[in-house]
Amino acid sequence: MKTHICLVSAQAAPNLLPALDPSLKPQQIVLVVSPAMQRAALSLEAVFKEVGIKTRIHTIADIHQYAQIEEALLTLATEFEGQDTYLNLTGGTKLMALVALAVAQEANWRSFYVDLDTDQVIWLNRDSPPQELGEQLRLRHYLRSYGFDLIEAPVRPQNSAAQSQLTQTLVSQIGSLEGSIAQLNWLSQQAEAHNQLTIQLSTQQQDSRSLEALLREFSHAGILQVSASGDSIKFSDRDSLNYAKGGWLESHVFECITRVSADLRLRDKAANLRVTSQGVENELDIALMAHNRLFVIECKTARMDQAQAPKANDALYKLEGLCKRIGGIGTRGMLASYRALRDSEKRLAAALNIELVCGRELGQLDQHLRRWIGK
Repeated sequence: MKTHICLVSAQAAPNLLPALDPSLKPQQIVLVVSPAMQRAALSLEAVFKEVGIKTRIHTIADIHQYAQIEEALLTLATEFEGQDTYLNLTGGTKLMALVALAVAQEANWRSFYVDLDTDQVIWLNRDSPPQELGEQLRLRHYLRSYGFDLIEAPVRPQNSAAQSQLTQTLVSQIGSLEGSIAQLNWLSQQAEAHNQLTIQLSTQQQDSRSLEALLREFSHAGILQVSASGDSIKFSDRDSLNYAKGGWLESHVFECITRVSADLRLRDKAANLRVTSQGVENELDIALMAHNRLFVIECKTARMDQAQAPKANDALYKLEGLCKRIGGIGTRGMLASYRALRDSEKRLAAALNIELVCGRELGQLDQHLRRWIGK
């Protein structure tokens, strides 16, 4: 029976990836954990048991005491003597890893380290070359390993032909439509805030030729209807309201992702993904798995340079924090914004390692995705 001995830390991916690789997958796993990492171990245990791997947690009371770590690992060495046992050294503390390696050498365990930058297993002996990890992960398993559960099944939206045509029009005419898109975004937000589908237009909005032309496009696509008097609009339903409020940009991004899925070997993708952990709910506009890594895309159509509007800097900080919290340090984030960002905001995005696709760049999103995901 093949067994993995895994040192647990806050990063789940290094223990998850080799356990789900067909060539490395064990029949059982022992999670060696400190009291502080119990919750992380329980999250991993839930995933492993779901995929049929027998799992148990082996707790070390004080991971700062060499003798305690050694005793715990020697106990395992005695239990698995003569069996097909592998030690995953990627997690835990440095002291845990050092003691574990010494025990592994005495017990003739095969030891390895997972390099998340290269997506390889590095064997800790000179005779075995690095091994590429298989790509088996789905969103649900990956997120659950970090303690996040899906509130509902992942959404993989399908637009009507009219909606797809409208989305292409909005993307191709970004420069001329920016002002009217901002007005429609505000109107749809007001309708949502008041829990209604009908919203009145101000006198200035009624007189706006650009807004009138935009509403006509949305009306032709079946998203809304303009009253005969022209003083109000009514959204067709809640989904149409969400589409007008910015869902159209999410639809554009998702359609682009769908087009490049095969070439980039995407394992899983979803839009409007709602996840929860310890009672706290988060929503991911778009999430996808590729090359054993989680990619998160935040879509923004609202103006972020107005006094009362959310700020681009806030959106960037929020996205960076969300990526690390939900998917660990290997997660990559992208902000897709209808509005171009200022130079200072671009510098912040670079510092936070957030990819940007803004303004007219949205028309070449396919190429951006190929470069970003294929790095």
